[in-house]
Amino acid sequence: MTDSGRELDLVIYGATGFVGRLLADYLARTAPDGVRIGLAGRSQTKLEATRSALGARAADWPIILAESSDAVALAELASRTRVVATTVGPYVKYGAELVAACVAAGTDYVDLTGEVLFVRASIDAHHDKARANGVKIVHSCGYDSIPSDLGVHVLHQRVHADNAGELTDTTLVASLSGGVSGGTIDTLRTQIDESKKDRALRRLAASPYSLSPDRTTEPDLGRQSDVAVVDGADIDPQVRGWKAPFVMGSYNTRVVRRSNALRGWVYGRTFKYREVMSVGNSRLSRVYAAGVAAILGGLVLGLSVPPTRYVLDRILPAPGEGPSEKTQRNGYFAMDIYTTTTTTGARYAARVKAQGDPGYRATAVLLGEAALSLVLDRDRLPDEAGVLTPATALGDVLVERLRGAGVEISAREL
Repeated sequence: MTDSGRELDLVIYGATGFVGRLLADYLARTAPDGVRIGLAGRSQTKLEATRSALGARAADWPIILAESSDAVALAELASRTRVVATTVGPYVKYGAELVAACVAAGTDYVDLTGEVLFVRASIDAHHDKARANGVKIVHSCGYDSIPSDLGVHVLHQRVHADNAGELTDTTLVASLSGGVSGGTIDTLRTQIDESKKDRALRRLAASPYSLSPDRTTEPDLGRQSDVAVVDGADIDPQVRGWKAPFVMGSYNTRVVRRSNALRGWVYGRTFKYREVMSVGNSRLSRVYAAGVAAILGGLVLGLSVPPTRYVLDRILPAPGEGPSEKTQRNGYFAMDIYTTTTTTGARYAARVKAQGDPGYRATAVLLGEAALSLVLDRDRLPDEAGVLTPATALGDVLVERLRGAGVEISAREL
């Protein structure tokens, strides 16, 4: 760990929120001695209560007050630490000033966003300056989108090591169990609101390359549907049952495509990527998959229309709400990624798997280890700066750290 002369190594912004408290608890238990951590938010009372619940290791963690709209306070926060980890979303509402403050201060940054338009705005506003300042702005360091991004990363590495060519049609199949995230619902709600403001924003959000450095240089691979019901046999001969659309697939796919473009299309110029979700492999799987697709479509439509949105807002989980301790403990996710290679036509698969509710307990581990990668292993990270993805910013270092934290990350030839 290097010391840049700053007071702190890491500040958790939003430490009093549901995920923020889980992140703080994870770091209080696992961060090595000597890592200087602070807790930030807008309420002194709530921050003190969060700190007192963390035990003796966090007793001396400083408290920093900063409103998400207070540019001066955020600039001071960023100048005191080497890394900021923020859980305060929706990020399009509460994240822009903090990213700007970190770029200006030369402070690395990680978050949990799953918002296409926020990340696109972050790229356009800050990539060049962050790159010039040597800053890593790393969006989407939770369940969205570390398993997707690192899964394809290790899949490519295995194929490359075998001299099997490039990746072609690649599909992630998600299996998971956990609570419904109020934050994810609020992200969807906010994305709908932002897209309704401008037709150009709607077209941007719909583009499969909406997060790419330059969309005009991306290959024309025809229609790439990020919301589809898919027969498992069309993914790989060993995959059984029909698969439903994956709720975060429309975001994760764009992150993975950005990684490919930032790396000069090392996955392949004909790399096509999609994500689906398992609903079992019984004879009724096609019906279940179609039902999930209908529910997701109905949810988007319902949140787009004021009368139904009024009802849904009172039924769906609110931001800051989360599942019970039992649900968090018993939850899990497994992401299996299948591909066929260009040179040999060989079939490969990668797996990213972890215990704990995906959107909460597992996400705290993913975000915590991403932040610690920047704090403890900065000199071993890829030599890249700017607005990056988990794979391009943290790469093998994060893979190593997550394996050490109990996350399975593997790739094999089938």
